[in-house]
Amino acid sequence: MNPDAKTLWHAPQWAFAVLLALLGMLGPFSIDTYLPAFAGIAQSLGATPVQMQQTLSAYLFGFAFMALFHGAISDSFGRRPVVLWGLAAFTLASVGCALSQSIGQLVFFRAVQGLSTGAGIVVSRAVVRDMFPPAQAQKVMSQITIFFGVAPAIAPMVGGWMLVHVSWHGIFWFLAGVGVVLWVANYRLLPETLHLSQRQHFHPRHLLAGYWKLGSDPRFFLLALASGVPFNGMFLYILSAPVFLGEHLGLAPQQFFWCFLLTIGGIMGGALVSGRMAGKVVPKQQIRYGFVIMLTIGVINLLANLLFKAHVSWALIPLCIFSFGWALMVPVVTLLVLDLHPERRGMASSLQMFVGSTANGIVAGLISPLVMYSTVALATASLLMMGVGLVAWLTIRHRWPAIGQTIEHH
Repeated sequence: MNPDAKTLWHAPQWAFAVLLALLGMLGPFSIDTYLPAFAGIAQSLGATPVQMQQTLSAYLFGFAFMALFHGAISDSFGRRPVVLWGLAAFTLASVGCALSQSIGQLVFFRAVQGLSTGAGIVVSRAVVRDMFPPAQAQKVMSQITIFFGVAPAIAPMVGGWMLVHVSWHGIFWFLAGVGVVLWVANYRLLPETLHLSQRQHFHPRHLLAGYWKLGSDPRFFLLALASGVPFNGMFLYILSAPVFLGEHLGLAPQQFFWCFLLTIGGIMGGALVSGRMAGKVVPKQQIRYGFVIMLTIGVINLLANLLFKAHVSWALIPLCIFSFGWALMVPVVTLLVLDLHPERRGMASSLQMFVGSTANGIVAGLISPLVMYSTVALATASLLMMGVGLVAWLTIRHRWPAIGQTIEHH
């Protein structure tokens, strides 16, 4: 933690959480905003569905790759420069997307967007721990999760409105505008939270030593799995939405927002309760509550789909409850990850994001297309992914029982 933290931010704590949440929202926002325009872009640029999918894959690959480095660079040069350069690159890439005349150009600029957007979410996590002691950091992380949950709900609506009333180019001009506003806001408001005494020497050998130290620590890898993989238990349903909602539940596209609304409601509710528990409930207990909720609803969801034909009257409720359980435990697990090696918080945030992004990419490219056509397969895959996280957490509890054992206030 920065020894001068109390002098760096004088406005209310929630305002700081909003600033950091907006940084974190940029990633999912720039994915979901253009999804409603897939067909329109394909028609305009003469692109095939496979080529359109490449615009998403290029973004996700760029995001996952660069997520490895944003935090490590911020450990050496400070948090502010990485955020500001990332936002500047994102803004220019968004302009490039808006001006694209071919699918090749769009794929290229989407990759650049992906390479730059990770800076916000990776660095913002490190900033929280620079500024706040553990219990307070959990409250701020929970507030960020609440605001962060709004992005996937609003983004498709904004993109759909832009497509109808402006054009698909307008969606990317809008994202460029968001980039400009965020750059100005962070230039004026975001303090440099990494103390000079805590900066790491920037040298390839030193960086590799840091990556090796974290990557070879089984506690780090297991905690990253415990937070990143269960997320896909609900993300799988979002990725499979056209088939799950349209074919299995018989909803029209304009009714899809119910799914996003319930999922985001669960995330925001879980994050709110997590913040209330901060400093009062032992971290390991809170994580246990989250996994118990996810396991229970995952099993009920699978049994319901085995016994009955999926129906809109009940099929979306498990998503809401599962999301609640995930959001209840993930702020705590994230802080445990950041505190394993305090001198490498930026790098830890990077690697945690890389593990999560890689899992998301595998689910998007491989698992979702395999299971989306069966509600039983969807429920099974969702439960299994939660199970990966649960096994990772139980392994930690067995081998390192001291982790998450006490409430820290320092």
